[in-house]
Amino acid sequence: MADKIFTRMGDGSGIYMSPEDIQYDLQKGTRDAAERGKIPELTREELDYLFEIIASPVNVTGVIRGKEVVTSSDSGAFKITYQAGISMDRATAIQVHEKVLAADSLDLGNIDYSYKAVKAILHDEAKVMENVQLNTIMPVLYGAMPNLGLYTKPDGPVDNWSELLPLAKIDEARAAQEEAVEIAVKDMLYIADGMYAAGADGMNFDTCGASGDADVLAALKAIEIIKKKYPDFGIEMGMAGEFILGMHGQLEYQGTRLAGLYPHKQVELAEKAGVSIFGPVVNTNCNQSFPWNIARAVTFVKACSEAANIPVHANVGMGVGGTPMSPVPPIDAVSRAVKAMVEIGRIDGL
Repeated sequence: MADKIFTRMGDGSGIYMSPEDIQYDLQKGTRDAAERGKIPELTREELDYLFEIIASPVNVTGVIRGKEVVTSSDSGAFKITYQAGISMDRATAIQVHEKVLAADSLDLGNIDYSYKAVKAILHDEAKVMENVQLNTIMPVLYGAMPNLGLYTKPDGPVDNWSELLPLAKIDEARAAQEEAVEIAVKDMLYIADGMYAAGADGMNFDTCGASGDADVLAALKAIEIIKKKYPDFGIEMGMAGEFILGMHGQLEYQGTRLAGLYPHKQVELAEKAGVSIFGPVVNTNCNQSFPWNIARAVTFVKACSEAANIPVHANVGMGVGGTPMSPVPPIDAVSRAVKAMVEIGRIDGL
C-alpha cells in the first residue's frame, strides 16, 4: 500500500487509490460540474492543490491560518439531542453550542422542521426563542423548511401534484402548486412576525426546493416581503439540491425561470429577494470517490462564490458539499472538504 493513498467513497467507506487514479477522478469531477452548470472547470493549479489536500497523511486537516470562516447551522439545536442521543432541551443545547462548542450562530427549530407545522404552535415557539435570546450572545435564527409537500391532501388543502403528474394532469398539478405557494407564503410571514416580536435575530429558510421550483418560489416571495417589513432581520436561505427541480416547470421569479438553476444562478435570485446568507448545496454521489465528489462540489461552489455579492455558507455535511453520505461523516473527509471549500471554493462560511 506504499504507493496508495487512503481516501473515501461517496458512502464513507474507506478505500486506497493511486495518485494517478485520484488525479483522474479530480479531473472527471470538475468536468462533470462544468458541463452541467456551464461554468469553468477548476484550474490546473487548483486541481494540484486539491490533490495535496486529499493526499495529506494527517487524519484531520484545517485551513491556513488567517483563512478561518464563520459557521451557521440548520436545525442546530437538535444536533446534540437527537444525533448524539443526549437528553437535553433545545434551549440548553443552543447554550452548549455557544459556550462549549464555540458556534458562531445557530437556528432554533421545532422537531417537525416545517413552517406549516409551526403555525399552530407559534406562541410556544416564540416563548422558547425569547428565553434563548435572554441566555445567549451569538445570533440565533428561527429555522424551518418551506416544505410545500405538507400542503397537499390529505394533510393539506390542495391536490397532490405528485399524484396528478403521473396521470398526465399537468394543468391541475401546476395549479395545485401555485395555490400551495400562496398559502405557504402567508404561513411563513406569520411565523416571521411572531419571531421578530420574540427577539429572533433572523430566519433560516432551510432545504428550499425540496418540493421543486414552487417550493423555492414560496421562499423567495416570503423573504422579499419579510425584508421590506423588517429590513434589519437576517435571512439565511439554504437549498435542497444542486439544481432546482422543475416540478412545475414554468414558474419564474422576477423574470427568471426557476427550474434547472444551479447555485451560481440561484444566488442571484436570493440576493434580489433580500437574502443575507446563501447556502448552496451540491449532492454527493455514493458510487463515486471522495476526490470526484469534492472536485465537483468545489467547482459549483467556486462559481457561486464568484457570482455572489452576499456571504456564501456552503452546505457541508451528510451527503452534501463533497462529504460522504453518512449519518456521522468521517472527520478526515469532512475536514478536507472544509479546507477545499474555503481555500479553493472561496466560501465565506459553513
